[in-house]
Amino acid sequence: MQHFLYFCALFWRSKKIIHPFLMKNIAVYCASSSQVRQVYYDEAYRLGQLFAREHIGVVYGDGGIGLMGSLARGVLSEKGEITGVIPQFMVDEGWNNPASTRTIVVQTMHERKARIAEMADGMVALPGGIGTFEELLECLTWKQLGLHTKPVVILNTEGYYDHLLLAIDHMVEEKFIRPVHREMYSVVRRVEDVLPALLNTKPWDKATRRDAAI
Repeated sequence: MQHFLYFCALFWRSKKIIHPFLMKNIAVYCASSSQVRQVYYDEAYRLGQLFAREHIGVVYGDGGIGLMGSLARGVLSEKGEITGVIPQFMVDEGWNNPASTRTIVVQTMHERKARIAEMADGMVALPGGIGTFEELLECLTWKQLGLHTKPVVILNTEGYYDHLLLAIDHMVEEKFIRPVHREMYSVVRRVEDVLPALLNTKPWDKATRRDAAI
């Protein structure tokens, strides 16, 4: 069986596609706000269900409310695995999610982001606030610098990320980044399109770091 999986992996990699059994965990960045419209909660829940049904684990910030809570409930509703990574000070505030399959407690926000990125085979950003934007942009910065080559997908529910995407276009127009840097991520509007976008993402070469400077 191990030999079969090995050759299958080679086959899929040769076609520059990542097969689901090679994606053990996906990092999901999303909000903890409990004041947003219901559509955002619903899409987070459905995304959690989708990953669980495909036997893909989810790694997230271990929040029990907002989109993070909905994501976790969606995963668990389908008997999936969800791992939360959270700093000790947030645990002290009672912000962790006791329902997570597994919780990893770290000391700092920096450790939290690094651990989530290390554990993940790909990243997905749902709508969120400043923290979610910061997580998304940091993982894109790391990709720009060749520190990882993992697929990054933005779930643009209700056009939430339209303004950020326009800002990135403006960065390109003003020559702060190169046009190739728009290829570091994929944008989809439907939950059903997230996994295909992860699996069929354009390969990213670490050597592209030479293009980080412009």
